[in-house]
Parts: sequence; C-alpha cells; structure tokens
Amino acid sequence: MNKYWEQDIKFLPGVGPKRAELFNKELNIRTNEDLLQYFPYKYIDRTKFYSIREIDPSAAFIQLRGKITRFLKEGQKPKERLIGKFSDTTGTIDLVFFQGFKYVLANYDLDKEYIIFGKPNLYNGSINIIHPEIETVEKQEQQINSSLQAFYNTTEKLKSNYITSKSIQKFQNNLWRDLKQPISETLPAYILAQHRLIGLHEALFNIHFPQSIDALKKAQLRLKFEELFTIQLDLLKQKYNRYHKSNGLLFSKVGDNLNTFYSKYIPFELTNAQKRVIKEIRKDLGSGKQMNRLLQGDVGSGKTLVALMTILIALDNGYQTCMMAPTEILANQHFHSIKKMLGDMDISVQLLTGSTPKKQRTIISKGLMDGSLHILIGTHAVIEDTVQFKNLGFVIIDEQHRFGVAQRAKLWEKNEQTPHVLVMTATPIPRTLAMTLYGDLDISSIDELPPGRKPIKTIHYFDTKRLVMFGFIRQQIELGRQVYFVYPLIKESEKFDYKDLEDGYEAISRAFPPPRYSVSVVHGRMKADEKAASMKYFKEGKTNIMVATTVIEVGVDVPNASVMVIESTERFGLSQLHQLRGRVGRGAEQSYCILMSSYKLSEDARKRIDAMVNSNDGFEIAELDLKLRGPGDLEGTQQSGLAFDLKIANLARDGQILQLARDTALSVLESDPYLTKPENQILVNTIAKSKNKEVDWSQIS
Repeated sequence: MNKYWEQDIKFLPGVGPKRAELFNKELNIRTNEDLLQYFPYKYIDRTKFYSIREIDPSAAFIQLRGKITRFLKEGQKPKERLIGKFSDTTGTIDLVFFQGFKYVLANYDLDKEYIIFGKPNLYNGSINIIHPEIETVEKQEQQINSSLQAFYNTTEKLKSNYITSKSIQKFQNNLWRDLKQPISETLPAYILAQHRLIGLHEALFNIHFPQSIDALKKAQLRLKFEELFTIQLDLLKQKYNRYHKSNGLLFSKVGDNLNTFYSKYIPFELTNAQKRVIKEIRKDLGSGKQMNRLLQGDVGSGKTLVALMTILIALDNGYQTCMMAPTEILANQHFHSIKKMLGDMDISVQLLTGSTPKKQRTIISKGLMDGSLHILIGTHAVIEDTVQFKNLGFVIIDEQHRFGVAQRAKLWEKNEQTPHVLVMTATPIPRTLAMTLYGDLDISSIDELPPGRKPIKTIHYFDTKRLVMFGFIRQQIELGRQVYFVYPLIKESEKFDYKDLEDGYEAISRAFPPPRYSVSVVHGRMKADEKAASMKYFKEGKTNIMVATTVIEVGVDVPNASVMVIESTERFGLSQLHQLRGRVGRGAEQSYCILMSSYKLSEDARKRIDAMVNSNDGFEIAELDLKLRGPGDLEGTQQSGLAFDLKIANLARDGQILQLARDTALSVLESDPYLTKPENQILVNTIAKSKNKEVDWSQIS
C-alpha cells in the first residue's frame, strides 16, 4: 500500500474533520485503508427500475424514477410527518418523513428527476416509502457502476449525524475515483494460481462495487481466504518456532507419585478418552519441547483427574505445579477435589485466593521458595509479584478465556525456563473456533463421560406451569435430593422483563416454607465469606434449595443436587445454559434440568431451548451456538489473545474456507518453515501488517 492508503480519512472528499472524528470513535476508521477494509454486510440488486403501477408491496426494496410534485405536512407534533408526492407516468405514491424536514425541503426540488430507493409499505390501502434514499439522476450517473448496491453497518450516532450506509458508499466511490495506481498484491502468485483466486485489487473493487453476482462471490472467497490464511500461517509459524527453538523442561520419568496414586487412590476407572489424553500429555512432557496443550471436555468428563495425574508426573520429575482458576468458587472446588483424591499421600497442596489471610500467605510463600509446597491452586492471587516458586515446571489454567493474556503471562515469568502449559476448558469449542483461537496449541478432547453417569433429562415449561414445576421439586426433595434455581438478574430491572433473584427468593420461600425446607442464596454482590458459608450449607445438605445467579456456572460440585431450574431461559446463551445444566447429573441418581420461559420467545430463543431439550452433547451444542450467535469478540487480550479482528470471514459459515486456509498454511511452512524463500517474502510483510498487537504473546498460548 502507498501513502494514499495511510492518508487521514478527513482529506477524503465529503468527509472532513468532524465526520472523520466520528468515523474514528464509532467504527475505528482513521485512514483511507481502514475505509477500504470496511466491508459491506449485504447487497441489493439495483439493476431493476419499477414503475409505480407495478410496485409489489411485499417486495424487500424497490427503485423508482420520477419527480416530486409537492410537499405537505400532516398530523400534529410530536406525530407530525412530511409527505412528498412522487410521480411517474403510471401513478403517484407518498414518500414519508418523520424527521429531518428542513433538510428534505432544502435539498430536494419539485419537478426535478430523482431516483428513489427504499422499502414499500402498505398503509390504509395505499403504498408509501418511509425515509427513502433520494438521488438525482445526474449524481447517480457519476457513481461507479455496480449491479448490486452494497450496504454498510452504521451506528445510531453516525445516523444522527447523517452518515448512513449510502454516505459510506459515496465515500468509497470517492476513494476509488481518486486512486492513481493498482493496489499491491499480498499473496504469492503460486497460491493465487493453486486456488484460482482473483487478485487483491479486483477483489477489493468488487466487494464494494460488484459488477455481477459471480464477481462478488469470487471477491468474497479471495478476501475470506486471505484473512483466514494469514491468521493460520501466523499461528502455525509461532507453533513451529516454539517447538523447534524453545527447549522445554524434560519430564523423563514416571515415578512413585503417579504409580502410587494409580494403584491405590484413583477414585474410579479411567475412561478410554481420559487414557488417550493422558498419553498425549505424557508424550509432550517427555519430548524435551515445551508443551502448549488445550484440554477440552464437557462438564463432568473428568478433566480434574487428568490434570492431577499429569501434575504427579511433574512432581515425579522434581517440579512444582500451579493451577489458576478464574473464581474463588472454582479454585476452592479444585483444591478440595485434588486434596480428596490424593488422600494421605505425602504431597503438599495449598490454596491461595484474595481471601487467604496474611499469616497463611506467609506459610505458602515459604513453602514455595523452599520447595516443600508442591501444588499451588488459586485465583489471580497466584500471579502476584510476591508469589515466587523454587522450581515451577507445570502450569494449568482453567477456563483460560476468563483471563487476559497479560495475566496468564505472569505465571510464565515465575521460572527462568518456560514451564509446560495445560489450558483446560469445560466449554466445548467448535472446531472452526478452536482452529482460530487455539490454532497454535495442540488440542486434546475428553469426549465421553465416566461410567454410571445418567444423561440429564431436560424439560421446558412456560411460566404458566410454575405450580407443576413446584410440585415436581417437592417430590425430588422428598426423595432427599437438592435443587438449584438460577436467575439472570439479582434485582428487578426496568430495562428487562426477566425474573430476578430477589423476587424469586421470596416466591420460593413462600412455596417451600421452613422447617421442612431451607433455602441458600448465592450471587456476585455477596462478600466472599458469605458466599462460601452459603455454599457450605448447601454442600453439607443443611439447605435443600440454592437460589443463585450464574456465579454457580462453574466450580460447584454437589453430587446430591439433581434438579437445575433456570428462570427466564430466553435470557441465556446456549453454551451458558449447557454449563448451568452441568451443575447437576454429577451423582448416580437421575437428574433434571427445567427451563422456565415466558411465551414471548424469539426464533433464536426457541432454537436454543429445543437444542437443550434434544441434546446433551456439549460439542454439538457448541456448534449450534456458534451458528446462532456468531463467533463473538475474537480480538484483544481480554477475551482470547487473538491478534486479529475478522473483517469479512465468519467462523460459523466459512469452515471449509478455514480448513483450506489452514491446509495451505501447513503446506507453505512444510516447504519453507521460516518463510525465507523469495516468493514468500510477500507473506512475511502480510503477516507483519495484519498484526495489531504491541507485545508478542506467541510463547504463551
């Protein structure tokens, strides 16, 4: 790209300083190149002109050619409207404006020929168009010809300053009209030829001004492929460099700790999936290369047991281990689970959270420094500068998407040589998302549940069936079971018509009065010791109902809890619903998940509920969730550490292109691992340009 593309957008005709500032704040568009890379979200055929007589009111959009014959105002403020009578040789329709009267009257002349574009509406038997696009015939003839009109996402603030999709299209038009030379290519000729991809200049022109549907498809394929290929090439190059340049700690033996645990303390027979994953991790630890592995498995699949057995390998080789979890509840859960599984083995395990007293912190610090403390489990507290290890060799991060990259990096710095890393998640990750977010990690999956676990039965009730639901809850409590009620809100909200915990607690307390029933409450605004006490009562069976928010989404393990009631189910995402459901079904008894909702359900909400009722497979649910929600926020250190903002590719729809891009990246690196060949220098420049991060996190997953 030349200096033209680096030029501030304020110099582009029609923009100016004020609009440039808005573009910067609202869309992060600062330069001509940023505008060029701001792609349309849909296209509409603008080749057809209708006559007024042949308008179909059910059509999505129509285009007319004619004259405005007069303006008149109707109604009283605040419902006043401006009507423009628009005619061609076959009839007349109304153009309706609810705002911007001064602008319309000042800018559109009577009896001048205009091209009108908009959505037809049927009102009182007559067809009208509300707030149409209006362009003079002369101006449209000056625009770059295109068979499809591109539509661009805007914001309310941009619209209120008269920057619409049409405005953005005009700026794109000005940008291309001022272009003096072709856009430089960013992919090698051999890759373009291999996949029959069009050049970058042609692709970018046709993404904004498609000359045909076929040209648009070719442009989309080229740009999606390049975006995904660049990400995959960078991730796989990092992985290759780390593997070949970074020597890892060598865990060469399996010793007394693992053998003793396996023969005397293991709580249940390992599943085939657990055995396979442990073998994969053991191979990494014994390779002499630094391990970076993602362990994913559904709720209750036995990830903690796998983690403990790999921890014991680290201990057998003389290294300490640290496990970091995002919440105190989850850290406590891991601590108590691991302590219980280890029994009376001579292994020191400590818990460090924000609630740990100063006296206990001193004991922990001493144990870490002299090596007598083998396993440290905790929250963000473990990354504090005062926490120093004698010989940290193995790091486990649970639910790592809840940590920022910089937070995770602090653990790496606690040993001169980078420790082995195991990242765990109970949220099954769709294949396309895993290839993008975790493309530089090796991935292990535990895809079967321990024997004896019964599938959870999921039922959907509308709010009118509340008494039926309460009756079922009473039956379960009579059988000695415990129950969760989860709410999306703590307090009643004016913005959202959803159930809230405070009202729910009162209703449940009335329906389940003491002394026969007792209720615990847990939510995010409670103090840590209050939450811990409430959870303790529930775990010990002193309360049989837990009323909570999603704070119990992860880390709460009460095998006797067999019913999960989720209020205002329509408020929750699919993966979150599946996570909440996973809080039950942890014992031998049949468990149930009851989804309560109002009758007002969107199409997506119905699909989410149907998926929950029909499937217990976390991987299947994750794929559907990606399709329904889209990939979400993939950029920035807080969410994922991914250094790329997807501008055109969609991970929910472009799985085949992603696979093609990854296979191509692998092929390139197999023949040229460090991209030193002359024909690949263009790729080095493309990767460098595409990165928008300041720190190289490539060593830390």
